[in-house]
Amino acid sequence: MNASPRIYSVRRLMFLAAIIVVAVLGVVLLRDTLSFEALRTNRDSLIAFRDNHFALTVAGFLGVYILIVALSLPGATAATLTGGFLFGTGFGALLNVLAATAGAVLVFLAARFGLGAALGARVDASDGRIKRIKMEIDRNQWSMLFLLRLAPAVPFFLANLLPAFLGVPLYRFAVSTFLGIIPGAVILTSVGAGLNEVFDRGEAPDLSIFSEPYILGPILGLCLLAVLPILLRAVFAQKDI
Repeated sequence: MNASPRIYSVRRLMFLAAIIVVAVLGVVLLRDTLSFEALRTNRDSLIAFRDNHFALTVAGFLGVYILIVALSLPGATAATLTGGFLFGTGFGALLNVLAATAGAVLVFLAARFGLGAALGARVDASDGRIKRIKMEIDRNQWSMLFLLRLAPAVPFFLANLLPAFLGVPLYRFAVSTFLGIIPGAVILTSVGAGLNEVFDRGEAPDLSIFSEPYILGPILGLCLLAVLPILLRAVFAQKDI
């Protein structure tokens, strides 16, 4: 009777370990394949294939992008640029957001299947500071989830794992991911949409645009908007005291 749960736990750990191994192999083996230079080299072939097989190009792009995110492979930035390069800012941003969200959901589910449920149960059963932190996060889940997506300093992969370990419902994770990554995705996709001119000049895309005040300001404003309910709740709680 006791062997079954133990075997199940081992299987979950093996599943999570397999994902980590694939991610590491991807970093080593695909570093030069999923890159800006690869896009520059193959741009004519990609455009020709898109023009002749548009639906297949869309399906293939979505599949590759989802795998990149789900397996934490290098090249997410290059993939987002490619979405803008092949499909323009509007449609490209939609495809980028859909693929990134789908890949993030797969990471979330894999983490929950591997360790998330067990860690979440331990946190719920704990006492003291850890339990209080968990309760505070539960009270402000929407705000915290949007902040994770909007804050430029939070790595995308980490923002996929933390909610799984903290017992966030899947639908909240998916909705906040989809909406929260739209600003950054639109900006990066628009850079990709102008890559033809960049290639013709023999230059590299200027990703420092994210540090420009007219870009960084609105993003930080959205971060403040996300954290505002937490601040208001804290202020009113102090008044009640």
